[in-house]
Amino acid sequence: MPAYRELAARAPKHNPGLRVLFSDDRYVPSTSEASNYHQSGALLDALALPDASVLRVRTELPLEQAADDYERQLGALLDAKVPIGLGLLGLGPDGHTASLFTPADLERARGRLAIAVQRPDGMAGVSVTPEFLTNVEQLVFVVAGGGKYDAIRALLREDPNLVAWRAVQGLASVELWVEQAALSSLLA
Repeated sequence: MPAYRELAARAPKHNPGLRVLFSDDRYVPSTSEASNYHQSGALLDALALPDASVLRVRTELPLEQAADDYERQLGALLDAKVPIGLGLLGLGPDGHTASLFTPADLERARGRLAIAVQRPDGMAGVSVTPEFLTNVEQLVFVVAGGGKYDAIRALLREDPNLVAWRAVQGLASVELWVEQAALSSLLA
């Protein structure tokens, strides 16, 4: 979220062809502080996009319907051949990305673009899937905050037990951006 706030502060140029979508969101009201959609509000306001250019998880629907609806939105975007140039993913200390936490989540994601998930923190959510991620031209893990060093190392080793690696393995281009403090600790 700090990266989104920084981008908003830089007042990006308006681009009418731009689309914004979310890799995941918690199943909370869109006005909740826990909502990724809500947290990105400053950036969305700065981009001044019409509502149709922002694909969000419609958490006002029942959970499974919200996942199905998001999958339809993503499918329509892909069917319209809208390029997905850049995808930003986080990396959790447990090695998850988006809201894909377990190998079972990856298994349930097969053949889907979005799925409903039960998060380890007790909340529900909706996540894109590895199948959707294959459509992203440039995928970047943006990692900030302590406690993620083991997950970063496992990602760099392409550890097949790491859910985040399994979600992106085989993609043509994946980058890892790590904040300076974390990089210094990794290299020490």
